[in-house]
Amino acid sequence: MLAKLEQAINEVKKVIIGKDEIAKKVLMAILAEGHVLLEDIPGVGKTTMALAFSKALGLDFNRIQFTPDVVASDVIGFTMYDKGQEKFVFKEGVVMCNLLLADEINRTTSRTQAALLEVMEEKKVTVDGMTYDLPQPFNVIATQNPIGSYGTQMLPQSQMDRFMIKTSIGYPDFDSQVEILKDRQKEQPLDHVTAVITVDELMKMQTEVQEIHVANEMLKYITSLTEATRTNELIIQGISPRGALALSRIAKAHAYLAGRDYVIPEDVIEMFIDTGNHRIILDQKAQVSDESAESVLLGILNKVPTPDIQYNMSI
Repeated sequence: MLAKLEQAINEVKKVIIGKDEIAKKVLMAILAEGHVLLEDIPGVGKTTMALAFSKALGLDFNRIQFTPDVVASDVIGFTMYDKGQEKFVFKEGVVMCNLLLADEINRTTSRTQAALLEVMEEKKVTVDGMTYDLPQPFNVIATQNPIGSYGTQMLPQSQMDRFMIKTSIGYPDFDSQVEILKDRQKEQPLDHVTAVITVDELMKMQTEVQEIHVANEMLKYITSLTEATRTNELIIQGISPRGALALSRIAKAHAYLAGRDYVIPEDVIEMFIDTGNHRIILDQKAQVSDESAESVLLGILNKVPTPDIQYNMSI
């Protein structure tokens, strides 16, 4: 299975050059059955990365471009009267897929954004009192432009908390930029991305990730880190219990990609900032002192003692 995951990363690397660590983080979130928020300026490859993953993992893929005129029924679906059947029937919304790309999610209205709350948490939609299950697996990759960009509005904290991780792609380095220009002179590299994993194989991997062992000491370490965000003087809202669960789950995925069937402190440390940076709210003291969510979380990582655990297990 690990060899196939490496092949999937290589497929994504055909179109996203020089951003291997970001691609691995997105893959880990998918393996942990979580959702990803990519926040970055336009044009750095957020949408392309989502498309590449849908192809490499063989997932049924839908995309919705969020604009102010998109309504909730576009997302979750609606019921309408069918004269032929003489009854009301459900018309599926864009969420009925394995991988949903919610493009520029912070350009639509709060009401439309709220339509994703049940979808992301329970993987179901409720329309006119009827509940419908989504296809499995189901993941959301959402993109947003930085807050303050023209036409954007902040996502509600309840929705931010439903994203397992928030990360950024960033500008390519010089050599990567040259390679990108070279690859796209005559063709679109995305056309050459092929499926190397089936849906059934991915679901099996997700089950194997769930079974990764997390020792009590590691659970206490995760709890200590998240509790430290709730008592930090620079933070007015810390990481929620949902966030602690997300950190535990993606730490398992990190261990799985490393070929281990157990979690070590490094798995938690590597994913702590990406899991927590969108969940905490800084107070004015942090803003005045130019502290960022990342720098505050890094300070917490440096202060909370790391457990010393010895294992002798491997996949």
